[in-house]
Amino acid sequence: MQPLSYAPLSVCSWQQAIVSVFQGRVIQVKTYDDIYVRSATSNHEVPAVIALKKYRQRKHVAFTRYNVFLRDEFRCQYCGKRFRAKDLTFDHVVPRCRGGKSNWNNIVACCSADNLRKGNKTPAQAGLKLLRKPFRPTGFQLDAAARRLPKSGEELQQTWIDFLYWDAELERR
Repeated sequence: MQPLSYAPLSVCSWQQAIVSVFQGRVIQVKTYDDIYVRSATSNHEVPAVIALKKYRQRKHVAFTRYNVFLRDEFRCQYCGKRFRAKDLTFDHVVPRCRGGKSNWNNIVACCSADNLRKGNKTPAQAGLKLLRKPFRPTGFQLDAAARRLPKSGEELQQTWIDFLYWDAELERR
């Protein structure tokens, strides 16, 4: 198996992972230590990392909350500060009440303070300036954005570390 990107292709629940293993759609690469799901007759290890048996090349990048934040490198597009995903919101550059659509070209990552400050105004009316015009990214652009993110590993599951950022320099002791 060879990584196709610097970010996981997707993250799923442990329940979905177990079902995918039983259905034969994925290979169980690594399991969590000492975590089992018990049934009446057996114990099953919980998958931590799985790999698809058949890869379908993505034709387009899905318009999702995570992908918008990744495109914008988890930075508010008004103040430029980096935030955790849970502390970011979406902002419609052209507000919906003024005909703005919910698509790649009108949505940016925004902190709560700037989103509240902007309200139903355009950035110019609110005295804000966009750092970068929103755009539809390619898969390669999202992978490049993922490579530029800090590689602390603090927010990653420790079991994933061996499988992500595989070009990073190894620690020296």
